[in-house]
Amino acid sequence: MSIYTAPLRDMLFTMKEVGGLDAICDQPGHEETTPELVEAILQEAARYAAGVLDPLNGPGDVQGARWRDGGVSTADGFRDAYASFCANGWNGMPAATEWGGQGLPTLVSTAVLEMWKSSNMAFSLCQMLTLGAVEAIAHHGSEELKRRFLPPMVEGRWTGTMNLTEPQAGSDLAALRSRAVPEGDHYRVSGTKIFITWGEHDMAENIVHLVLARLPDAPPGVKGISLFLCPKFLVNEDGSLGARNDLACTSIEHKLGIHGSPTAAMSFGEKDGAIGWLVGEPHQGLACMFTMMNHARLNVGLEGVGVSERAYQHARAYALERVQGKPALPARGTIAGHPDVRRMLMDMKSRTEAMRALAYFCAGQMDRAEAHPDAEERERATALVGLLTPVVKGWCTDNALHIASDGVQVHGGMGYVEETGAAQYLRDARITTIYEGTTGIQANDLIGRKLARDGGRAMKALIQSIDGDARRLLDAHDPVLAQLGQALHASVRTLEDGANWLLAHGAEGPERCAAGAVPFLRLAGTVIGGWLMARMAEAAVTQLAAGSGDAGFLSAKLVTAHHFATHALVLAPALRDIVVAGADSTLALSDEQL
Repeated sequence: MSIYTAPLRDMLFTMKEVGGLDAICDQPGHEETTPELVEAILQEAARYAAGVLDPLNGPGDVQGARWRDGGVSTADGFRDAYASFCANGWNGMPAATEWGGQGLPTLVSTAVLEMWKSSNMAFSLCQMLTLGAVEAIAHHGSEELKRRFLPPMVEGRWTGTMNLTEPQAGSDLAALRSRAVPEGDHYRVSGTKIFITWGEHDMAENIVHLVLARLPDAPPGVKGISLFLCPKFLVNEDGSLGARNDLACTSIEHKLGIHGSPTAAMSFGEKDGAIGWLVGEPHQGLACMFTMMNHARLNVGLEGVGVSERAYQHARAYALERVQGKPALPARGTIAGHPDVRRMLMDMKSRTEAMRALAYFCAGQMDRAEAHPDAEERERATALVGLLTPVVKGWCTDNALHIASDGVQVHGGMGYVEETGAAQYLRDARITTIYEGTTGIQANDLIGRKLARDGGRAMKALIQSIDGDARRLLDAHDPVLAQLGQALHASVRTLEDGANWLLAHGAEGPERCAAGAVPFLRLAGTVIGGWLMARMAEAAVTQLAAGSGDAGFLSAKLVTAHHFATHALVLAPALRDIVVAGADSTLALSDEQL
């Protein structure tokens, strides 16, 4: 089996050329975050991912988490790895210095998080949920809640969860039944939650649950949901742990993948009611939880990048070693010389690099939205992050499923055998298109809240930027850049066509727009990914002409960009056609005819 190797050159190149690393390091608050420091952080994270987390990934999948009498034991090695993870400061790296974190730019933490997700996705989920809970409490919690809970969560002594889903409700949060009754300065929470990632485990001394529930006077629907903080153990005034709260893990799920990550069913209030504290204002719980959900959605999209990179590395290593048949490229001597294997590897490589570019571009915009000195630029970046969030989550995970499947295919029959390891990446990738909102939910968010709500202004501004770069590349002296400019110019027109059609028909036929929502999300991801690949190709040409950088790496960037243009961007017109003309057949049959 292959050993994970972080693609540091591509990560740093992408951070600089599309994430805007140099400019972000110059922003207020990040003056000490130099490019040299960033490279050192990434190198150390790469060593930790390869040396500690990746070796636990396969065994953790086989052994899995185990539930007994309300407690959960993690796979062998996970507890020691988590202890060293926190001791080395990795857990709180993205968090604010006010609460003990390092306050590094989101772009930097995103690159590091990709390594955790590539090397051990199940393990990485614990930190992801904890930091999401930290964000929600920091933005919406009282000063007392922040003082009491954030430092140990940032340190990693306590972890965090998100409790939304209930058995009867699924993704329909309006159907939530969990209740919270006021009692002095706190509330008594009762109800059942399912699919709670890392809801119970043995790696940390306390678990802080953020729980959606209804107050007695709550209006119906999502407008009547409030958010409550319910710790596994109550916390004394001096910060020490007190009595066990009235909540319990009643079981963990038997899942297709990510076996090392316990997914718990949680029961709150089987006795007197779990003690909890209100986070934010009454009946505003969904808005508060969306702080955590948006954090999680971006990081689930990053999981798509991470598992794709790992599946590609695994398939590449096998293809370069496996001898079978008579390759059309005989100098290779292995199955990497078979053109169809070559096609799959190039598809995996180019799509993963496009996904990484999209995730890093969005992370860079988050940093600009947070700290850029110009208010208009902060506003523009904020709108762009909102637009891109469902695309990062939906498109990157959608691609990951196909990339991991191609990884199995490269292995042939051996890919279907668990011992080779290729199947695990496919099984792990499968959940990423579902949790934190399915691809369909992301697509509806994109065409509804993100496209229609502002009349398409953010999308039109993005299209204008893409079109401007396409027109410039059309006139480039380099033939590869000119070809990329031509492909990009044609594909951005299809994105504009699709957006205009959705804007024109949203009011009169919302169901027809919804029928094309996922194809539109795929169209947006494909065009934006192609745009960012073209930008990196342009940077590679400039550096090659100047004689700077690694010539082998830079020339490969041109090839992968060209491959993406000729194998992915060419699909944009078909996706546009599905958006504007595919609804009639999608909706035509009655239930009995399906």
